[in-house]
Parts: sequence; structure tokens; C-alpha cells
Amino acid sequence: MSEKYHVRLCKESMVFSAAHFITFNGNVCERLHGHNYRVEVLVFGELDENQYVVDFIALRDSLQQIVTQLDHYMLLPTDHPAIHVAAHDSEVEVTFEDRRWVFPRGDCVLLPVSNTTAELLARYIGGRLLDDLEQKTGVRIRRLQVAVDENGGQWGVCELENE
Repeated sequence: MSEKYHVRLCKESMVFSAAHFITFNGNVCERLHGHNYRVEVLVFGELDENQYVVDFIALRDSLQQIVTQLDHYMLLPTDHPAIHVAAHDSEVEVTFEDRRWVFPRGDCVLLPVSNTTAELLARYIGGRLLDDLEQKTGVRIRRLQVAVDENGGQWGVCELENE
């Protein structure tokens, strides 16, 4: 008989409110709007010497820190081919075709993603979580799944696996 384990972190505190806009179909850009996002994580792996996949406290604290850093900000993609983000000392200027927005620098989180979709937010959060957990525990998680709900049942999910 084979055994497989994973842990799931799904807490009411793993939420963040943020503004964003996305593009789709090449040249359609949504209006600026916001969501109350919810984040869940599954971590897959073997049991360690303590008989658990990952320390729940380390997982909870790491994810909470990442979620808090996104809460109440304007999320902007820095790798989009047509959305140009220029950060200055006190403001961030964003352009897409003939549209232009200017935000206070302190109100923005610049994300290394091509679009601020729920799927890519899940990938970003997952990458940060993998790095943070490795730093805290000394162990690199081999596989995790991050799910980001942007609208009460509309989930973007990313599974990351180290080989």
C-alpha cells in the first residue's frame, strides 16, 4: 500500500483586498476595479521526522505575511507586453494604449507577472511561499498548489513542482 500526504491551509485570515485591471483578447483592457481575494494552499510531500509534511505555523505565518503585503494596494504587472509601468519616487505611471493612470507609489505593489489574473497571482504567491518556507525551515517544498478566489467561487489555481 502506498501513502501520499498533503496539508491544506484554508483560514479566514488569508484574505486581501486589492485593486487591479487585466487585459484580454490582446487589446481589451478592463476598468480599474477591486476584489476581496481569498487564498488557500495545499502542500504535498513525505512525512518528516516530526511526522508532518510541513510545519503549520511556518506555513501559516509565511502565507499571512505575503497576503498582508498585497492587502489594500493597487496590483500592477511589470512584465506585460503592452502595459507599461514606470515607478518614480512618489508615483507610478501606468499606460496602456491611449489610457494613462497615475498612482501614489506607496499605494502600489509592482508584481513580476504579465497580467494580474487570479492564476498569475496564485503563481506569484506560490513562488514567494516556496522561497520563504525554505528560508524559515531549511527545506525546499517539492510541490504545492495555491488557489486564489477573486469573486466568491471564481478560483485561479497554480501548482508548482520542484524537480
